[in-house]
Parts: sequence; structure tokens; C-alpha cells
Amino acid sequence: MRERRASQGARRAREFEAFVAGAAGRLLHAATLLTAEPPEANPRARRLLTLALAHTYASWDRLRGEDPYDRARQHLAVRFARGAWHHHGGFGRARPAPGGALAALTPQERLILVLRLYEGVAEEQAAALLGLPTERVRAICARATVNLLHPPRGPAPAVAEVAPT
Repeated sequence: MRERRASQGARRAREFEAFVAGAAGRLLHAATLLTAEPPEANPRARRLLTLALAHTYASWDRLRGEDPYDRARQHLAVRFARGAWHHHGGFGRARPAPGGALAALTPQERLILVLRLYEGVAEEQAAALLGLPTERVRAICARATVNLLHPPRGPAPAVAEVAPT
């Protein structure tokens, strides 16, 4: 009995290690896009990844045919959304992180944009994951795409007055 459990545990560990070897890079990139941190200095993204992988490992035996990548991505997205909600009082405009075009977007816009465009999650799935109507996800994604492609201009330069002669 003990040998059987040890064998199952070793198999589970090998399967999970293989999953992490194949998925961790992409998940870290998604987390880095969500946090709008630079890739070379992304402690929040690494923490999100670690928590998502730990959650996936804890439920590994209960996946029963579910895609572990999908489960890890869902946990990553939900954890990011909760963190944005608690740290910034909702999904409003957070103080932008240095650098990167995504830093100008709100956390909610980043989340939906990353899920839809980088991860290829369908509108309906993203809406269900975030508890939003599909139309709202569509509108936020469209607005975020426009803001990303055509960022708002800064204030107009001041015009110097010319003294009459």
C-alpha cells in the first residue's frame, strides 16, 4: 500500500513537472502582461505564477480530464482580478507601472485584453470567468484595443504670448 502511494506520488510529481516545463514560460508572460511589469523585473507576476501553479498542483488529482493550463490560467486571472480590486479599490485607473504600452490601461482592460488577445479565450468564457456580461467584455476589449493602438494625447503645448510692439 505504501509503495503504491509512493509510486502514485512520483508519477504525479513527474506529470506536474512536465506540465510546468511546458506551460510556466507562457503563464509567466501572461502574468507579466497583466501586471504591466518589465519582463526583467516582475516580482508581482512571479508571485501570481507561483500561486497559480501551487493551486494547480493542489488540485492535480481532481482535474479528471480538465486542461491543467486552463485551470492555472483561470487561477492566475482570478488572483490578478482580486488583487487589483483590493489594492486599487476596484478596476479603476491604477497608477501606471513604468514602461510598456499596457501600463496605460486599467487592470480590468489589461485582464480582458490578455485573456482575449494573448490567450485566445472566447468572450463567453472570459465573461463567465470574470462574472461580467459578454457585451461588457466585448466593449472593454474594444476600448482597450483602441486605447492601446491610439493612446490619448497629452496636453497641448503652451502657446507663448507675444507682447505687442
